[in-house]
Amino acid sequence: MVGSRTLTALAGLLASLAVSVLFYVYTGSFLFFLFVPFVPFLFASRGSDDAASERPPIRECSRCDFATRNPTFEYCPRDGSRLYER
Repeated sequence: MVGSRTLTALAGLLASLAVSVLFYVYTGSFLFFLFVPFVPFLFASRGSDDAASERPPIRECSRCDFATRNPTFEYCPRDGSRLYER
């Protein structure tokens, strides 16, 4: 069974292709196709620095490679050493 995200992506792709073909038929120009790859950058969310500061800091173990953002971890589950903020 196909998920809702896949169906949404397919619908967006089909709508985009339909608009592109209609634009080409109307104008006869391929210049629109040079603009299309940049459309996702125009609608991308530009997260502020406040959004990054809301996330908990990364805490990591000094003995192994364990790292987490989960604030409930105070000690490394692998070797029991205290976690330090990066």
